[in-house]
Amino acid sequence: MKNEKAFPNPHLRDDSGMTLRDYFAARAMQALLSDSDWRQDMDIKDTALAAYKTADAMLKEREQ
Repeated sequence: MKNEKAFPNPHLRDDSGMTLRDYFAARAMQALLSDSDWRQDMDIKDTALAAYKTADAMLKEREQ
């Protein structure tokens, strides 16, 4: 699974910044937290795990 930078800067050669996996997870978490049914019963660790599982699935799908 390739986990490149979400917003690469061609002028910088360092590894700073958000990875694509983190970006996908953040967007997935945003969607989960906007769901009132999810928020009602949520456990924050389960929410983070679900967000990163979603991100991993998205990265894997990009490889195809």
